[in-house]
Amino acid sequence: MGLLEETIAAIGALDEGAREAAGRRQLRLTKPPGSLGRLEDLAAQVAAIQGRALPEVRRKAIVTMAGDHGVVAEGVAPYPQEVTTQMVANFVAGGAGVNVLARCARARVVVVDMGVAGDVARSRGLLRHKVRRGTRNLAQEPALTREEARQAMEEGIRVLQRLARSGVDLVGIGDMGIGNTTPSSAITAVMSGRPVIEVTGRGTGLDDAALAHKVTVIERALDLHRPDPEDPLGVLAAVGGLEIGGLAGVILGAAALRLPVVLDGFITGAAALLAVAWAPAAQPYLIASHRSAEPGHAAALEHLGLQPLLDLGLRLGEGTGAALGLMLVEAAVRLLREMATFAEAGVSGPVEGGG
Repeated sequence: MGLLEETIAAIGALDEGAREAAGRRQLRLTKPPGSLGRLEDLAAQVAAIQGRALPEVRRKAIVTMAGDHGVVAEGVAPYPQEVTTQMVANFVAGGAGVNVLARCARARVVVVDMGVAGDVARSRGLLRHKVRRGTRNLAQEPALTREEARQAMEEGIRVLQRLARSGVDLVGIGDMGIGNTTPSSAITAVMSGRPVIEVTGRGTGLDDAALAHKVTVIERALDLHRPDPEDPLGVLAAVGGLEIGGLAGVILGAAALRLPVVLDGFITGAAALLAVAWAPAAQPYLIASHRSAEPGHAAALEHLGLQPLLDLGLRLGEGTGAALGLMLVEAAVRLLREMATFAEAGVSGPVEGGG
């Protein structure tokens, strides 16, 4: 049994007793029942994940995985591929959007080279798990071999295990990779069963003609490979990306260790589709931070049965939405832990039968 199979086998059900205990505490806090809305449900979900009525968030991290894509040769992205390498350096230097929001969230940004085509300078702020230098052109041949796809997944699991050993108990995930909305659309179309045109957007700014071309490229790739949604490893190999596989591995690794995972946007949604297809038991460990402006993201969230916390029209990626989500998760947990009960505050509770 390999690391992937061992990890999936270790994913257990949530602790419903802890969820119920968190709900009972919510009823004793100095507020009308249900008045904190979805924050109450969010705190209860974290309680069930951690297996304790009073969950805790101490150390937060955002895992931003980077990889390049051979399909950019088809003209599906307005930016050159070298931007991926340049942005990885920007993440490491702390100058990107995700770095700013992570500082607001008091979260560490963990930058991972899963398959950047260029040479990324060695740095203490960069984890090197490169499987290969970018994927092959999925419009012409499979993006990855099955072994490369598996390796990407298992490297993601290893990244998560390393973070867990350092004491991280809440994880957000993000991405970087010029052209990666193309494989994400392909994956979403396959896993959700929706037409390509419904799940394909403008990415980093395509015009109408370029968008139509992008749809055609994806349709051609799916006709060529005929990926089977019952074989998520095959889907990843045929039309996926190294950072997408790595992020799916992070999700599975987190679920196996009972850690909540806060998704970012479309690319992390595609990774979640694959992870949950491998291991349906991982779904309850997921928290959707926001709904991206990319149309495929809404389809992915619907298929996953997830309701986003925010809808801000974001489409940057990197883990920016996840950083905002981390703040909401921590806020929900702290309200449950730190708000006084009626008895503790000496405040009269609700009158039985009162309106």
